[in-house]
Amino acid sequence: MIEINNLHKRFGSNNVLTGVNLNIERGETLVIIGRSGCGKSVLIKHIVGLLRPDSGFVKVEGNIVDNLSDKELYQLRRKFGFLFQGAALFDSMTVEENVSLPLTESFNNFTKSEIKKIVYDKLNLVGLPDAGHLKPAELSGGMKKRVGLARALVTDPDYILYDEPTTGLDPIMSDSIDELIKELSEKIKVTSIVVTHDMYSVKNVANKVAMMHNGIIYFKGNPEELGSSDDIIIKDFIRRTEV
Repeated sequence: MIEINNLHKRFGSNNVLTGVNLNIERGETLVIIGRSGCGKSVLIKHIVGLLRPDSGFVKVEGNIVDNLSDKELYQLRRKFGFLFQGAALFDSMTVEENVSLPLTESFNNFTKSEIKKIVYDKLNLVGLPDAGHLKPAELSGGMKKRVGLARALVTDPDYILYDEPTTGLDPIMSDSIDELIKELSEKIKVTSIVVTHDMYSVKNVANKVAMMHNGIIYFKGNPEELGSSDDIIIKDFIRRTEV
C-alpha cells in the first residue's frame, strides 16, 4: 500500500534522510522508532506530501506522491487521519466542533444532523460519548488525545499517522491509548503508522517495527526480533529508552 524508495532529504547542511527504503502493508500497524532528530517525523511528512524529497519517492496505492497534482494530492490526504503529538485541539471550540472540523471544512455533502451523528459515533469509538459539549481546557491529557483521535477518524481514513501518541501521559493512560490503537486497528482495519520512542508502546501495538538510524531504516522486523537482537546499536537504543 505504501512504498518508500531510496528517500533522501536535506535541510541546509543536515542530511536527515539518506536513503530510506520501507514498505508498509495494508492493515499493518507499523511502529517507527529512533532517537530524537533521526528523521521519524520528516519521514511521515513525506508520506502525505507535506515535504518533497530531494531524491527517491514515496508511492501510495501505486501513485508517486511527488508527481500528484494539487487536486490529486488533496484527494490522497483525505485518506489519511493524523493524531498530532499535542492533540492540536482548538481551545475556543467544543469537543464536538473540534471533531467535526475536517467534515465542515473539506466535505460539503453532509447535513448538520449527519455530521453530528458521525462525530458522536467517533467519540463513542474512542470512549468519550458524553464529551461533545466540553472545551479542551476541561479535558485531561489522555482525553485530549482521544478527542484528537476521534477527529482523525471522522473522515473514515484508510491510514492513521500517530505522532508520539503517548508522550506526556502517565503509564496507565499510555496503556489506555495503546489499547485504543490496537482496538481500532482490529475493528476498522485501518493501516496505522505510529512514531514513538516509547518501547512499551512498541511491545503493545506493533505488528512490525522499523528503527531509523543515521537517516536510513536500520532495522525492520517484529517486536520479538527487535527485543532479541544482539546488534549493539539496537541494544543501546532499547536500554536508553527503557530507563
